This record gives sequence, C-alpha cells and structure tokens, in this order.
Amino acid sequence: MAAESEPEGTINININSPCINLEKLPHLTDYLPTLKTYTNPLQHNPFFLPSDGFYVTPTDIVLRHIAYDISSSSSSASPHLAYLRAGPRKQIFFDPTDSTRAAIVNCGGLCPGLNTVIRELVVGLWDLYGLRHIYGIQAGYRGFYSTDMAPLQLNPKMVHGWHKTGGTLLQTSRGGFHLQNIVDAIQHNGFNQVYIIGGDGSMRGAVKIFDEIRRRKLNIGVVGIPKTVDNDVGIIDRSFGFQTAVEMAQQAINAAHVEAESAVNGIGLVKLMGRSTGHIALHATLSSRDVDCCLIPENKFYLEGKGGLFEFLGHRLKENGHAVVVVAEGAGQDMIPRTDAQKEEKDESGNPVFLDVGSWLKTELKKWWDRDHPNELFTVKYIDPTYMIRAVPANATDNLYCTLLAHSAIHGIMAGYTGFVCGPINGNYAYIPLVEVAQAKNEVNTRDHKWAWVRSVTSQPDFEKT
Repeated sequence: MAAESEPEGTINININSPCINLEKLPHLTDYLPTLKTYTNPLQHNPFFLPSDGFYVTPTDIVLRHIAYDISSSSSSASPHLAYLRAGPRKQIFFDPTDSTRAAIVNCGGLCPGLNTVIRELVVGLWDLYGLRHIYGIQAGYRGFYSTDMAPLQLNPKMVHGWHKTGGTLLQTSRGGFHLQNIVDAIQHNGFNQVYIIGGDGSMRGAVKIFDEIRRRKLNIGVVGIPKTVDNDVGIIDRSFGFQTAVEMAQQAINAAHVEAESAVNGIGLVKLMGRSTGHIALHATLSSRDVDCCLIPENKFYLEGKGGLFEFLGHRLKENGHAVVVVAEGAGQDMIPRTDAQKEEKDESGNPVFLDVGSWLKTELKKWWDRDHPNELFTVKYIDPTYMIRAVPANATDNLYCTLLAHSAIHGIMAGYTGFVCGPINGNYAYIPLVEVAQAKNEVNTRDHKWAWVRSVTSQPDFEKT
C-alpha cells in the first residue's frame, strides 16, 4: 500500500467556538510527528463503497451532556464538553499489509460478551483493514511476559463461533501487572497495537502502559475497552454485558419469588453483583416488579428500629405473607462483623475482600424472627447467582454492542489515536481519553428519578434516621 507524504490535516484541531470544549485525544504524532499516513483500505473495499459522510472528520464531535435547563445562567455560560466521534478516518497511520501486529488481552473477572469483543476485534482487523498478524495474550497482563504462555495467533476461522460462548477463550486472571515487563514484552514481540479489555483496575494499568510507551516514544497505539458487569465505568452510557446480567438476574428473582410465595412467612433473598454500585440490583428490581426491597451500596440501610429493614419486612409479611429482597454484594459491608485480618485482606487486583452480605443478612433475618415472632413459621431462601450471571454468553443486544465497541476501537487506533477508550455517550460512539475513564465512576444517584422509581415500585423506606 502506498504511503502518503504528508498527514491529512491536524489531528486534534481547536474548534473555534466558545460553546464547545473539545477534549484533546492523545495521538501518536504528538511525539512521533513524522509518521507516514496511508489511505484507508475501506476506500477500496467493495462491500462499503464509501460515500459522502462515511468517514469521520476531526470536527465530528459528541457532546458529553445533552440535557440542559436553558433558563439557567450556568447552562449557557459554561462551554459544552465534547469528545471526538468514533468511526473510520480517511487516512490511517498503520500499514496493515506490512508489519502491523496487534495484541488483544482481557484481564480480571468474567463478563458476558468478552468472547464477542475478542472475536469482533479479530474479524474487524482482518476483514476491514487486512491485518494478518493478530495475537491473543493469554491469562491477563501476566501473559505478556510469562514464559509459560506464548501469544496465541488468531484468525477469523479460529474465532468464528466465540460469540456464542460465555467466559473468555483467551483465559484471564487478576493481578500480574508488572509495567516494565509488560512494555518490554510488547516491544520485544513487535506489537504496534494493544487492545486492553478490562475493568477499572485494568484501565488504570492501561494508563500506565500508555504513559510508558509514550515515554519511550514507541510507535504503539493503546486502546482500552471497559469491561465491568457492574456497569460502574463512568462517562459511557453502559458497560457491555450489563443488559445480559440484568436479564439473567430475572431468573434468580423469579425463583426467589416462587420460593417465598410457596412458604408461610417466606422471604426470598437474592444477592446480585455490584461491589461499589447497585446498577444490576436497581435495573433487575425495576424489570421484575416482584421485589419488595432493593439494597445497594449507595444507599445505607439499617436493620433495627423505626424505618429499618426488619420493621418494613414485618409489615410486608403481614400484608402479603411473603417478600423478596435483592441485595447488591457491596451493600451493608460496614455492618458485617469482621476480624482485623479480614479488614486488611485484599484480592489479587488490590480490592478489599468483601464478606458475603447475603449469608450475613439471612442469619440476621432468622435471629430477628426468632426473637420477635417465636414459634411462628418462617423461611429464608437465599439465592446467589453471581457466577451464573457473569459466565453466560451475551444476549443479542450486548452482542451488537460488543461489535460496535470493537470496530470503534479498531477505527480509532488505525487512525493513530492512542491512550483512549471507545464507548457510547448519549447513544453516539466517541473516543475518550483513557485517563478520564480510569478515574471516573458511575454510581447510582439516589436523588434522581430512577431511584425514586425503585422506591415507588417497592414502597421500601428511605433508611434515613430522623
């Protein structure tokens, strides 16, 4: 493929508008200004036939916020934050027919859609841009430098049916982040593109990898694809796999409802994923309508006394004869007794080890009933579907989402952008600086309409002591 002599225009332009604050996106030319450009091979792809508007330009942007109160002075005084829109560029900065080598790694826990993202990265790189050197890094970050796990060469035929399978066929692990070893291995293997799929810890690691590559002035693009079933990644609309997780949570809630309804004074207790945020619990509650109380990390609750959980469940059992409680795994952790050693315990990713709030709550419910209602029938059925939820294949909606994420990542990195994350903002796919996503959190706002909707559906107390 013939190289062009000059780059096409300025990569990060300054949009001349006092109303728009365009977030600058890192680009390889920031520290390698003499890089050659190439015509995008999509220009000659018979299946695309690019027409006017097909290629994204440096002036195509996506606004961070689209809802404003126009009567407020602050809405007009501050410029609107914007990001570059994702999509193919007419000029690219890698020669796909020559020496470009791509590495794909996934880190941390499982999530529906992992295999779909990997599959679509391979197929997209191969079919859209003609790459023939695509490698999967096995077992997370440590797979870059481990002598026991060589990079696995991937092609479309090999990954053809991966999207129908849960988990990750590249395997994964937590921890293993050793910056110098990882970047040395990337450089030694001649990788020019690195696709990192992972949660907030993995994204923080990706920032360090990007910074070290930039410090060494290497012609290597780095892109992060945020993966967390909890949906706790900030800025983007949602994480891939989240909708599948909510759908699977319905099965557990339905089972808990049947168990509770079939017993005298029966309580169905379901623990769902959500270490620091309660999005799965919230959305599953709204989708189910069989839930009587939803407990999430963002909303502190208490057990005893007026307005407490026991009082509420006592009324609900008296009225209906049964109740269903959904609790996110991170809720109530400050109430669970633990030893000094347990307080200091960390997992391989450096996160505090949580105790089982479901088992603790089940025990407390039984103690409460035995104390206040002796000799009365009472049953608690505890269901923990955690690993069932995260290990299933993605549903149709998440599969499509994973495809768009993968293709957006490919288009961005081929265009020379680096140190970025791709994701939908207000329904439009955009490129966001990696460091922003690594720092942002998406917590449930218990003061907004959605949480009010949960409380109106469940009639649960606000757990605010007066």
